[in-house]
Amino acid sequence: MQVSDNSVSQVTINENQAGQRIDNFLVKHLKGVPKSHVYRLLRSGQVRINSGRKKPHYKLQAGDILRVPPVTISENEDDQVPDSVLLILKKSILFENDDIIAINKPSGIAVHKGSGLRFGVIEAFRQIYPEQTLELVHRLDRETSGCLLLAKNRQILAQLHEMFRHEKIVRIEKTYLALLHGHWQNGKQTVDVGISKTKRSGEHMMQIDKSGDRAISHFEPLEIFELPDNKHCSLMKISIETGRTHQIRVHAKHCGFPIIGDSKYGDKMANQYFRKLGLKRLFLHAKQLYLPLTDPITLDAPLSDDLDAVLQKLRP
Repeated sequence: MQVSDNSVSQVTINENQAGQRIDNFLVKHLKGVPKSHVYRLLRSGQVRINSGRKKPHYKLQAGDILRVPPVTISENEDDQVPDSVLLILKKSILFENDDIIAINKPSGIAVHKGSGLRFGVIEAFRQIYPEQTLELVHRLDRETSGCLLLAKNRQILAQLHEMFRHEKIVRIEKTYLALLHGHWQNGKQTVDVGISKTKRSGEHMMQIDKSGDRAISHFEPLEIFELPDNKHCSLMKISIETGRTHQIRVHAKHCGFPIIGDSKYGDKMANQYFRKLGLKRLFLHAKQLYLPLTDPITLDAPLSDDLDAVLQKLRP
């Protein structure tokens, strides 16, 4: 949507835009305009829908005609995602159709802006596809790499959100690879224990809490590596039924096998050893997503070169 700074705009809502709250729609499309100003436009009646006033929580319907008054749009170059990041993310696309974009998210790039970050994956792809409605289907930690889904319309977004709910029989299957500190000897193991948020030394952390949000992770050893001084690390396949914040990281620590490279929950000595091997990040990768749609889709994200290089150094 283009909004002039000296004329009224008329916008007709299409099916992909339907279902959004009017305030959220305006915040996203009036790029550079503060939220406070958007709400003033709504309260004062300067924004009208089908010639009438609407509350900020009104949900748009296909065919609605939106009147947007003249506004000043900030053209701050700092809001732009660097070309180098756009190029990396374009190359990371694993799959695309009329409904979704799937990428192999690089480690170190957040999924959205906030907490001092000027941009994330979603802001970058909205810049790559300026005319396309795009929403995050789910999230990955900034340091976690691998399969990440973006929805191109609200219908598929709602459908996939429903499939991500762990209590559903038909649900999305999520599989990760992680390198854990220690010799895993328990074979296949399911961890079904709650997680809650806490604050330590001013930093937000997640912790095991039996009364917290239920979290279910399935651990399976793939390969055990011997390290100096009779120490070991374990390459694990981990599937999760729930998607709590830092779930795999907290469950791995709870089992006594923290993820290598984890600065929040990991083992400092192990992390130092692996930094010498060239690992500069969390060894956690969202390897595969299975989407049980009418035409099922299996997405597979190859390990990044840096993670693969570490494994090659560990093998005889």
